[in-house]
Amino acid sequence: MDFTPPPIEDGFTAEKLFNQGFSYTYDDVIFLPHYIDFPAEAVDLSSRISRNVPLSVPFVASPMDTVSESAMAAAMASLGAMAIIHSNISPAIQAAVIRSAKSRRVPILSHPVFLPPSAYIDSLDDFADSPFILVTESGNSKSKLVGYVSKEDYTNQSDKSLKVHNYMAPSTPITVPWSHDLKEIDKVLEEKKANFVGLVKDNEMVDVVTKDDVEKVKGYPKLAGPGSVGADGEWMVGAAIGTREQDKERLEHLVKAGVNVVILDSSQGNSSYQLEMIKYVKKVYPELDVVGGNVVTMYQAENLIQAGVDGLRVGMGSGSICTTQEVCAVGRGQATAVYKVASIAYKSGVPVIADGGISNSGHIVKALSLGASTVMMGSFLAGSNEAPGAYEYQNGQRVKKYRGMGSLEAMTKGSDQRYLGDTAKLKIAQGVVGAVKDKGSVLKFLPYTMQAVKQGFQDIGANSLQSAHDLLRSKVLRLEVRTGAAQVEGGIHGLVSYEKKYF
Repeated sequence: MDFTPPPIEDGFTAEKLFNQGFSYTYDDVIFLPHYIDFPAEAVDLSSRISRNVPLSVPFVASPMDTVSESAMAAAMASLGAMAIIHSNISPAIQAAVIRSAKSRRVPILSHPVFLPPSAYIDSLDDFADSPFILVTESGNSKSKLVGYVSKEDYTNQSDKSLKVHNYMAPSTPITVPWSHDLKEIDKVLEEKKANFVGLVKDNEMVDVVTKDDVEKVKGYPKLAGPGSVGADGEWMVGAAIGTREQDKERLEHLVKAGVNVVILDSSQGNSSYQLEMIKYVKKVYPELDVVGGNVVTMYQAENLIQAGVDGLRVGMGSGSICTTQEVCAVGRGQATAVYKVASIAYKSGVPVIADGGISNSGHIVKALSLGASTVMMGSFLAGSNEAPGAYEYQNGQRVKKYRGMGSLEAMTKGSDQRYLGDTAKLKIAQGVVGAVKDKGSVLKFLPYTMQAVKQGFQDIGANSLQSAHDLLRSKVLRLEVRTGAAQVEGGIHGLVSYEKKYF
């Protein structure tokens, strides 16, 4: 790849553009196309979320309680990406969420419900999100499976006052090891002519995979590669912790659960609390990667790098539900923040996570090309099947709740620590509560997003993240600032109506 600056001076180098005293967002800037000598399929998106944790896809689900729990973690890992489990729950529950995601090698979770034969089913609510209630000898996941009741069987049962054993379908247990992937499970289902199989780990049934589940995933774009798998053969899952003394106990729970990377979750990471926590983590758990942040300046980044971080999370007030810039008058445009922090972090080999401000695939291309190693997304993934929460209808649209961790609603659950407000008498919101429309499964729409990002990289002449960073720093890759009119022109315009559909 040729890194010689173009013979004709056109556009601005990143160094010149981002040193003029302006704070730019992703929409403010545009890359100029370069030279193509490879197909889009040749673009390699593999990267690192931290020094020692690789990802084949540079996408990370944000540690928010309306985005990242076990279902999101399993789905993201299956795609080669990663989710960071939020800390707005007790340490024990956060650890259990991690174990749940890591205890199977399929991209779907059903959270099976167990009952003993002598129990009663009161209503369909007893099934929770599972298509079956599994009947075991003692009513827990570690005892022998003796039968099951499907939602359909229960609905068709005329006398619902009977005990479960009177109408359950008797079962000869069909189980497979937890490490089976969908292809292996599909083969077992076909051979046994079964509707579902149980996944077993350490003599415990950890999940159920149905024939319908397998057929649904087979209809999605093909998953690339083996996914994000750690040295233990399990999905890789990250987790967020705070910087208070009690978070040391939380960290112990997470390490025992097998967490692969921890993120110190703070809206302003350049604090004595975080510097001390970084040093503590690296001293007590030297093999565990720790990501610091959030930061938006080179000075903040340098302090955390000197303290020993393995990654940096960049962004302050750029999220769609974040009001920090408005309330506190502090922050930075995300494009400027990513470029500035990455320009100093790369010298120490510290990967940068561009956190927030991602609304489309073009924003991802810009974030990664400006020096980020991964992008962290909240609203982009919220509203998906894998995001926590139930769907509801608003004005005829199917939506899910999405809230900022700085909202008063989230703060009552414990996230005020993230804003150093856990000891304050008055709580000041730095986020809002809203809703996002149903996006379907991340297993369906993220592969299309990945393909769009690859095509963006092809247009700027970069066949990998490293080559994009090299093109930027060698001043080959050029940018310009877009006027308001240019931004309008670059989007859909001049139509009476249109259908916005990318896949």
